[in-house]
Amino acid sequence: MLVGLSRALQHRSVNWPRVILQKRRCSIYSKPPKSKIGPGQSFFVMSMFAIALLTPAGWILHHIPEYRTRRQPPPT
Repeated sequence: MLVGLSRALQHRSVNWPRVILQKRRCSIYSKPPKSKIGPGQSFFVMSMFAIALLTPAGWILHHIPEYRTRRQPPPT
């Protein structure tokens, strides 16, 4: 019984990478896109991406003096 179980697991482990590759290949398309993205859309997307990345960093840098002067909690 253990021999049959080990063979089944070995057979599954050999075929498992092949199954993953087949699933991965199904999501890859080789055709060109149906609609082109214009320069206005590209600019909008890139600006939103930049704002999303730079806003939190700017907030932290703007409030550094506040963070430095904040009173420390008493030691326990």
